[in-house]
Amino acid sequence: MSPHDIVILLKIVSYGNEPWFQQPLAESLGISQSEVSKSLQRSRYDGLLDPKGKVVMKMALMEFLQYGLRYVFPQKPGPVVRGVPTSHSASPLNAEIQSADAYVWPYAKGTIRGQSIIPLYPTVPEAAIKDKQLHELLALTDALRVGRAREKEMAIIELKKRLGLEE
Repeated sequence: MSPHDIVILLKIVSYGNEPWFQQPLAESLGISQSEVSKSLQRSRYDGLLDPKGKVVMKMALMEFLQYGLRYVFPQKPGPVVRGVPTSHSASPLNAEIQSADAYVWPYAKGTIRGQSIIPLYPTVPEAAIKDKQLHELLALTDALRVGRAREKEMAIIELKKRLGLEE
């Protein structure tokens, strides 16, 4: 598994029930089409996509995000930089959590300063700026990578809602 596999799967989730195609998906994420193709093959093999490679297996994805992500793609907050807000500093968690510590993906055109969180793929900040829904999914995912217990718990609840897996 590669970190951008998660980015691609979350982008597919952000489409909802709309049909999607590899070329526009690749362009929207700034990932080459060949990398997207390899990623989709890995995700099918891992059971995160259906055998046809078009439908995200949401329960499997949620299990991986909840229990495996922080071990496979760990992250510790780094130095203060300008960037795009993520984790509890971005929507939807920023409406619930007030914190003096902001977390950001480093990005020169970013809107706030905060501790740097290396994104799952270098083009994530630009892709997130273009797609609010993807930004929120990636921010919730980062909360699972770097958040404290309360942030992780809130992120899990919100991700389950967005994946249609509410309990």
